[in-house]
Amino acid sequence: MEVAKAASALAQQVAHTDTPMIFLNIGEPDFTAPPLVQQAASRAIADGNTQYTAATGLPALRERISDWYASRFNAQVAPGRIVITAGASAALQLACLALVEAGDEMLMPDPSYPCNRHFVSAAEGNAVLIPASAAERFQLTLEKVQAAWTDKTRGVLLASPSNPTGTSIAPDELRRIHEFVHSRGGITLIDEIYLGLSYDEDFGHSALAMPGELGQSVISINSFSKYFSMTGWRLGWLVVPEALAPVIERIAQNLFICPSTIAQHAALACFEPESLQEYERRRAEFKARRDYFIPELNRLGLTVPVMPDGAFYAYADCTAAAAKLGVSGSWDFAFELMQRAHLAVTPGRDFGHAAPEQFVRFSTANSMAQLQEAVARLEAVLG
Repeated sequence: MEVAKAASALAQQVAHTDTPMIFLNIGEPDFTAPPLVQQAASRAIADGNTQYTAATGLPALRERISDWYASRFNAQVAPGRIVITAGASAALQLACLALVEAGDEMLMPDPSYPCNRHFVSAAEGNAVLIPASAAERFQLTLEKVQAAWTDKTRGVLLASPSNPTGTSIAPDELRRIHEFVHSRGGITLIDEIYLGLSYDEDFGHSALAMPGELGQSVISINSFSKYFSMTGWRLGWLVVPEALAPVIERIAQNLFICPSTIAQHAALACFEPESLQEYERRRAEFKARRDYFIPELNRLGLTVPVMPDGAFYAYADCTAAAAKLGVSGSWDFAFELMQRAHLAVTPGRDFGHAAPEQFVRFSTANSMAQLQEAVARLEAVLG
């Protein structure tokens, strides 16, 4: 946020120059909701469909999400397990409040999205960050989960694909982790908000598709923000074991009453064939941006140690590039890049304690033209 504030302030100063600010620090699609979704929102307002829904959301929307899991991921998820929420943030808050007691420990990879650990802390639990290397795809492994497990451990909180790395857990490794956690009576929470934006057939599988009890007991968080391009609509969902759904419902009734009714009616149109076709076109565009931008970063000495298989991020080692600019560490590098190239990126300190000074996160959610201009500016300052 400090970087974003500084970048916004500088952007005003350089707005009318030849090099206006390029923001590669924001994890927000440059696409907005497609036409059918916008039309559905307008129709809901015109028809007066704006009053409270059930705390768990519109039954029709839960059914459409259930159908999407079946058709897209071959996962059988009963609508009764799905709770519509006010964004993935509310889903994480509800899950943590329902399942994490004071002093409980949740194991998480380092690096990881900072808000995830803050939701654990808000429920009076403790996020235990476990360093995850590039060789491990910046994800937890069964071996590390077993080594870190104690009497205080409540479970694991994973993200696949992950922010900031765009990397996923191999399906077999995820299954082994969940089997172990389940055998210990723990919980597996998995943030799958970037799952729709997967580019590699070896990944892109929902944890909910695991067979039998494994798929029934995992807890998945998802969102309409990323794949469905509805960031400001604040709509997400949570998939929980059937027995947990009434508990989540009671907490949701007290904290939120219900998610946005207009957003829910709009989201029904996300699953129309025309909308899904548009989302797949956008996914191909995000992949094309990745396929262009990552090799360019590598060429310029901003090495991305693991090719992202999803999302729209590049987690790049800036050590050599920072040295070229006469600075040390990702924080100073980010500010130097902002001043010299009018380019905003996110330093690694936001994402954990494992070598944060070594990495910066680039977002490839911008247009191809913006990414090409960013590469030209990087080349100009890095030589």
